Order: sequence, then structure tokens, then C-alpha cells
Amino acid sequence: MRAYVEGIGLLGPGLPGWAESRAILAGDSPYVATPAVLTASPLLPPAERRRSVPTVKLAMAVGAEALEQAGRDPATVATVFTSSSGDPDTLHQILETLATEERDISPTRFHNSVHNAPAGYWSIATRCREPSTSLSAHDESFQTGLLEAAAEVSADGWTVGLIAYDLPYPEPLNKVRPIAGIFGTALVLTPQPTDRCLARLDIDLSRRDEPVSRMAEVGLEALRTGNPTGRALPLLAALARVVAGGAPETVVLDLPPGSRLVVRVGAPC
Repeated sequence: MRAYVEGIGLLGPGLPGWAESRAILAGDSPYVATPAVLTASPLLPPAERRRSVPTVKLAMAVGAEALEQAGRDPATVATVFTSSSGDPDTLHQILETLATEERDISPTRFHNSVHNAPAGYWSIATRCREPSTSLSAHDESFQTGLLEAAAEVSADGWTVGLIAYDLPYPEPLNKVRPIAGIFGTALVLTPQPTDRCLARLDIDLSRRDEPVSRMAEVGLEALRTGNPTGRALPLLAALARVVAGGAPETVVLDLPPGSRLVVRVGAPC
């Protein structure tokens, strides 16, 4: 499958956005893991802005950055949202409530607990009525989302915004499902090259055992292995180098059981 990258969004520890992080990902600037800052999206009406939880803030931030870079009206772009866990804080608070005598769950908490809550907030903020998919595949959620988005681009001819995000759980859930830091990324993928395209992706599903791509920098490698959406980092690093004029690269992403995603990253033309 082939797709063209028009826009990239990024937010994580020491990675405050795509433009600010390109040199770090390419290995040209040192990586410092400063905390990521989440704020409510100005695209949302005030009532929804007050209700938005950290997962929504993260998804909205990276999605808006990618769409703005692509110069696309978000209302015209299909979306694929992918996350391993949904909103960890909301799940924790619901479980705490269920452990009390009252057991009365706030409707707002329940509203934010569903896995497609960020997709709902996105459609409210952007007035988008294009097709939207929300999925989860444990530690392979980003890879599965990339496969789904690329399939929609190739088979349906849609321009697709892939929005991936994962945040850590509070204790005690963190002990059984540890997720390192806040990390989100987004890609705007198109079926045909445009004058705004940054790179071309050729994506194949492989049953061979090619070595999985890793990050050379220790802190970024810890983020890659510790946060499911961090599995995107080798692809983002290859994009940073290719966009800067580097040679084409091949990235291998794990997709168990027994599969790999092989992504060749090159100039758009």
C-alpha cells in the first residue's frame, strides 16, 4: 500500500511538536525528557472544553497540528483514532466509585470512558462528518492504526488523519499496566501526492522476522518500548531525516503474532 504524508503532529516528553522535534528525532540535537504539557483544545466549545479529559486533550493537540500543517479543513478528512487503553484517569475514577457503597457513576465520567470519546470531541470541534474508526490493539495499537489508515487511503481513496495517543495509568493500575509518559502522534495520509506532501510511505505486511527498528538514543528507546504509541518513533525519526533531504529509509514495526509492518520512507516524488 502507498500513502503520502501531508502533515505530522507530535507531543510527548521533550517532544513539544513536530517542527520543534525534527532535529531531535533526526539525531542532530540532544534529547531531554521534559514533561509534556496538555491543554484543552481551543477548537472545542467552552462546555466540551471543560469536560475534556487528558486523552482528549492529547488527541486533539496532535490531530490539530497535523491537519494545520497539511493545510486541510478537518471537516473534510476521514479519521482513524487508535489507543491501547482509552482514558486511564477516567477508568481509575470509575473503578474507585464502584468500590464505594454509593456506586453512582457520574454521567460525565461514563461519557468520557468510552473508547471513541476523542473521536466524538473531534467531530464536535471540527464539524467533521467523514468516516471515523476508533480501534485498540494493546501494544500494537499504533501499528494497527497505521495499517487501517493506509488501507482506507489505498482502497477507498480517502485522505485520512491517523491520530494515536497513550497516557499512563494512576496507581494502582500502573503496577499491572505500566505506560511510560504521555505520547501522541498524528499523520495526515493522502492517496495522491500534492504540493504539500512531505514524504511517501510504501507499506507491506510481512511474515518474515526482519529486525524491529529501534531508537539509538536511550531516552527515546525507553519511550518507544514503554508507551504503545511510542512504537511510532522509528517511523517519525525516518520521516525527520527524509524530510530534511536524507536518503530513503526502511522501518520495521512489530505486529505480533508473527508479523511485521515494513515501511519504506522516501521523498514524495
